[in-house]
Amino acid sequence: MGKTKNRVHLPVIVHNPYLGGLKEDILYHLSLGTGTHNLPALFGDVKFVCVGGSARRMKEFIEHIAAELGIQDPKSNYPNICAGTDRYAMYKVGPVLSVSHGIGIPSISIMLHELIKLLHHARCTDVTIIRIGTSGGIGLEPGTVVVTKQSVDAKLVPKFEQLILGELVVRDTDLDYGLAEELLRSSKELGQFNTVMGNTMCTLDFYEGQGRLDGAFCLYTEEDKHKYLTKAREAGVCNIEMESAAFAAMCKLSGLRAAVVCTTLVDRLKGDQLNISHDVLHSYQQRPQILVGYYIKKQIKAREAIPK
Repeated sequence: MGKTKNRVHLPVIVHNPYLGGLKEDILYHLSLGTGTHNLPALFGDVKFVCVGGSARRMKEFIEHIAAELGIQDPKSNYPNICAGTDRYAMYKVGPVLSVSHGIGIPSISIMLHELIKLLHHARCTDVTIIRIGTSGGIGLEPGTVVVTKQSVDAKLVPKFEQLILGELVVRDTDLDYGLAEELLRSSKELGQFNTVMGNTMCTLDFYEGQGRLDGAFCLYTEEDKHKYLTKAREAGVCNIEMESAAFAAMCKLSGLRAAVVCTTLVDRLKGDQLNISHDVLHSYQQRPQILVGYYIKKQIKAREAIPK
């Protein structure tokens, strides 16, 4: 028999020398803390984290993954771990954590700071984190799922810019390409809906920042909009959302294996408003959950098969 290689357990990295000097680290927006909760006991087994904008969708996801893993508890209503706050919602089933992050970079950034610290304090290792959500497509049929190859800003540059102490700090937005390929293969195995890999544009706004014609303000022409979106499409951009750049940058700093999986709700080259029925919208929103749930189930089965 051949020797089984020892697995390297990768920790969650924090880059803050001041955390060690804190008597208690209060994760205020999650209503958790090192002085009030035994974080290793509560979260130490977490291997997969899924984040998304809507608290309702993240509750649906944890119910879906519980069914996929066969660990449903008919008596459990999957309580919100962050019930002490109305900012975010968090749910857990087995090694899977599901967390809402709200809309836009400021909201996801706050959540990620505290989530990363939570995973660090809980001494989690080998964590994979995936953002699942919705987006506007460019040249894609609504309902197409996009696995992000690289996040780019509104200038089509793969960077995340942030002002810190009044100075501009630029960070890379690299995601785990191997993970993206695994998710794409998983979608092909499922064969339930069209999935592509491409770049994702991350903007600071839903209306003017994405070139929409239906906001309260629009000081550009329809021709300007199409010229911009066509340029983005030619640069490999498949969809547009408002969180991926910060998500990618922060996960890379923390050593987290990360991916972004979003369904498209509209082809922005054909229109701006979402005029599909509620049932169709809900079915589209479920597609990233189905794909990521399938992938996680497959990974957990593979890990269980590895001799310890």
